[in-house]
Amino acid sequence: MRQATVHLVRPVGVDDPARPSGGNVYDRRVADGLGAVEHTSTGTVPDGSLTLVDGLLTTPALVAEADRLRLVVLVHMPLGPDAPWERDVLCAAAGVVATSRWTRSRLVAAYGLDPARVLVAEPGTDPAPVAPGSPDGGALLCVGAVTPLKGYDVLAAALARLDDLPWTCRGVGALDVEPAFAAGLGDTVRLTGPMTRAELDATYAEADLLVLASRAETYGMVVTEALARGLPVVAADVGGVREALGGGGVLVPPEDPVALAGELRRWLTDRGHRTRLREAARRRRDTLTGWDRTTALVAAALDVLR
Repeated sequence: MRQATVHLVRPVGVDDPARPSGGNVYDRRVADGLGAVEHTSTGTVPDGSLTLVDGLLTTPALVAEADRLRLVVLVHMPLGPDAPWERDVLCAAAGVVATSRWTRSRLVAAYGLDPARVLVAEPGTDPAPVAPGSPDGGALLCVGAVTPLKGYDVLAAALARLDDLPWTCRGVGALDVEPAFAAGLGDTVRLTGPMTRAELDATYAEADLLVLASRAETYGMVVTEALARGLPVVAADVGGVREALGGGGVLVPPEDPVALAGELRRWLTDRGHRTRLREAARRRRDTLTGWDRTTALVAAALDVLR
């Protein structure tokens, strides 16, 4: 039986190297894996088409489009109270693909969706060489747009408590999303702006530990990106991060610079602890799956929901 063509409606800037994001990577890899016809609005999608729409593009108008198209919404991050139409759109759609089990649970509970219509396709990872790590573990790395959502202020406050120890911390991510916030962080974290894929690969190879102090994450693709290199992770316990981490590091309470500083101090001063976390990260590395599995999960979900 010939598989129906999939139409993907995704944001305009998916391929913009100056605005890298987990959602953009997910959309690109799934679009390529499915051989999808790409659009930036539903207006160019033919009537009756099987259509996967990035949830960031949901508007009240999609409720009516659900009558014209076989509509499935891909939810990276629930929009919540700022988008009161989200519930109507998701209820009108044939179904929902969520990028984590946490997101699925949140959507079902918040909007009363039929659980059978909300399926999960976790992000994949690409194989990567193991980062060797340094003996003292002092090369810290944070990857994500420099915004309050990613908790760079929490990270900076935690690092300020460690000025008696040797370490460096590099922050890789867009500086122009909230420029005033980025400008006010000071120099505790060395902010580099976004990097090319090759530059980021080299940065991961030089790092000892990924630190993620986010206030919200639906999954945390940078977590598995680090773990694919055997890099341990210290992360705030928010959203779907626990799923991504899978035992490959340590979780700390969100918005708690004291707890984060305590865990970073332990990492920097306890060689045995560093060894155990590196071993745990490498075990988790062996369980990670690729983007081919993500694409297969999305394809299976679309087959169920069409």
